[in-house]
Amino acid sequence: MKKLLLICFTLLTVITAKAQFPMMGGGNAAPKVTGRISATIIDSLTKQPVEYATVSIINTKTNKAVNGGLTDTKGKVAISGIAPGDYKMVVGFIGYTTKNVMVKTTPEKPDNNLGNIVLAGSSSTLAEVTIEGKKSVIENKIDRMVYNAEADATNAGGDATDLMRKVPMLSVDINGNVQLRGSAVRVLINGKPSGTMANSVADALKMIPADQIKSVEVITNPSAKYDAEGSGGIINIITKKSNAEGVSGSVNANVGTRQNNGNFNLTAKTGRLSLNTALGTMYAYPQESRVIFLNETPSSRVLQDGMSDWSRQMYNGSFGLDYDFNAYNNISTNVKYNRFYNGGPGFSNVTVNNLTATNTSKTDASNGNLDWNVDYRKTSKKAGEEFSIAGQLTSGRNSNEFSNQLSYSGMPAGIPVFSQNIGRNKEYTLQTDYVYPVSKTIILEAGAKGILRNIKSEYAQNSAQDFDYDQNVGAAYSTISFNLTPKIKFKGGARIEYTEIDFLDANGVHNKNDYFNFFPSAILSQTVNGSTTIKLAYNKRIQRPSLAYLNPFRNEANQFSVFQGNPDLDPELSHNIEFAYSTFIKGSMINASIFYRRTNGIIENFNRVDDVDPNKIMTTFNNVGVSESFGLNLFGSYNPIPKWTLMSNIGVNTYQVDNKVLNINTDTYLNYNLFLRSATTLKKGFSFELYGVVNSPRYTFQGKTGAMFFYGAAVKKEIMKKQGSIGLNMLNPFNNDLHIQMRNRATDSFQTQDIYYPLRFVAATFSYKFGKLKFTEKKKIKNDDVKQDQQQGGGMGGMGQGK
Repeated sequence: MKKLLLICFTLLTVITAKAQFPMMGGGNAAPKVTGRISATIIDSLTKQPVEYATVSIINTKTNKAVNGGLTDTKGKVAISGIAPGDYKMVVGFIGYTTKNVMVKTTPEKPDNNLGNIVLAGSSSTLAEVTIEGKKSVIENKIDRMVYNAEADATNAGGDATDLMRKVPMLSVDINGNVQLRGSAVRVLINGKPSGTMANSVADALKMIPADQIKSVEVITNPSAKYDAEGSGGIINIITKKSNAEGVSGSVNANVGTRQNNGNFNLTAKTGRLSLNTALGTMYAYPQESRVIFLNETPSSRVLQDGMSDWSRQMYNGSFGLDYDFNAYNNISTNVKYNRFYNGGPGFSNVTVNNLTATNTSKTDASNGNLDWNVDYRKTSKKAGEEFSIAGQLTSGRNSNEFSNQLSYSGMPAGIPVFSQNIGRNKEYTLQTDYVYPVSKTIILEAGAKGILRNIKSEYAQNSAQDFDYDQNVGAAYSTISFNLTPKIKFKGGARIEYTEIDFLDANGVHNKNDYFNFFPSAILSQTVNGSTTIKLAYNKRIQRPSLAYLNPFRNEANQFSVFQGNPDLDPELSHNIEFAYSTFIKGSMINASIFYRRTNGIIENFNRVDDVDPNKIMTTFNNVGVSESFGLNLFGSYNPIPKWTLMSNIGVNTYQVDNKVLNINTDTYLNYNLFLRSATTLKKGFSFELYGVVNSPRYTFQGKTGAMFFYGAAVKKEIMKKQGSIGLNMLNPFNNDLHIQMRNRATDSFQTQDIYYPLRFVAATFSYKFGKLKFTEKKKIKNDDVKQDQQQGGGMGGMGQGK
């Protein structure tokens, strides 16, 4: 722990000293804050206020309008969102001569009240100024691909799961679990981790309306500035935030045959203070799913054929505050809480070594999470220079209860077996970053970060010792980016991380596992012409197991197929190399990439005969060996006509694991996924969308999950002057059930699982937005080093409510 604190303290001292402005170099100001220009317009003769006069603010350098407004009944007007600079106020109204007034604002005094402005009578009028701008749907940057969701009109009425299927390089399965190039990814919201995401990415995405997402960043090669994230990459969801004076917000609702959602967002801004809040809820009806298990060990053969009737509920809420002290100092804070529940009863017919029985079960699982962050940012008069410090608290509580009553034919009813697990986790994070632009093309960055994690699990009712796990991480990084030539850009860096692990096992034995890692990264990007880019990138990453992987609680929700975490897991370490090509041709886009990934100590499910009862199979997690993977990703978007978009996303990667300890090598398998989409914008505000998803069989060290195919459609209609929409979404309208096969073969056991669950889904959607919206993005803290449980949201209960 002393080493960890020493690393953070040393770098923090250096950065803080450097950040005590003034700094090296000069330059023109690049203010991050905006001000307000106000005035009162009066008649030159009557001295009465002029109502509904048109006021425009013109930038004197560009001679373009930046904002405007109308006077109220008292002749007053206040125009916000004005960056410090030199402007011309143009005032006009029918019957008056146009009046021009020069006005200046500064970073130190961003507001300027011009007092009374007199209009003289005339017959001239002031022409309106219309300002329009539109981003392209896909943007290619040096270290990421950006999907600008707000530029895609077909997103209205859906949720984040629907939107993720349209993002280049991503694949989304039937439950809403997201993968990037065949690997799990870390999903951030506005650059921050979320307690809900840590428990179930699929469920968290269903709670985010697509209308509230500004963009999605796919970062396949994170620089050293990011936590040393795992092999898949980072997905950063940027939500919309209002920077307009006044009140704005949105309402979204989804009522369907299987799932209902409701969300409300509200932002209020006055001067330099901005407040925002959000509320959301989800309820999924109980759905009957048929599940067939077969377990074979040397001493037993168990066949289970039954039904589960699980439901889902979720709600969340958040409140945020953002305040600009002046042009150079900003503070923001946000608190978010969410609660999720799933579970229900089940019944199955069981055959154990030719003896028949019945089993009645009930499972209840819930988790609640609180995230609170505070961020401070300081800029200077040197354009691009920035110092920031951020803190975050994450607290969660997970509970898992189950009961089973097994009764053999011709015998008295069995004794019910109950068990409960409560897990608590707390995470404290402190982070500081400093950006210094040496010139317009050379940028230096440095930072330090400390994360303190504690996990506690009451994993056995008859145990005097709970599982108590501490994981502390200290990190420091430095990056540099510059142009080698006008068309060739380089961004590289290095990160060091010291990890300290300390835990007590079930017997009260003290265990330690400390390690130090060095993580280099480099990206080379060349612009071949104005629309074509090629990239070559390398990085090294780590993924530490989270609570779901570590928790030694013995889960016997299925008493013949026991599940237990492994606190002795080592982290995964991966090396990644990528070559990518992107081009834009007359509104269409092609992005192609090939990659190589080598992962040491890859973590996967691992089956073996149970140590307690040889008639049962234990499923846990192990570092199963070294995995090497080659892959290809191809994304294409084409517009046959301006209002018709065809899109395809194809991903292919190999899978192979070498375990030298067990002297086992798997064969080399090919995994692939395919997404096809057609979206059309019609007259009178109608839009229509079709999509299909194909996922090949997925292989692991011991097993295989069968192929899946599903398809959907959506039709939407704009209403309320394009401020709202109504629509109808459908999923697999011609097939009711989806059959998924899972097979796992170990050296001493064999297990199969066949799931049939109702997939057909029809829902009516409604969305409405109000107020004036202009969106911005704030820099946030990011914890993206922890490997999350890929099984969350994907089990018997997790499969029932996806879209």
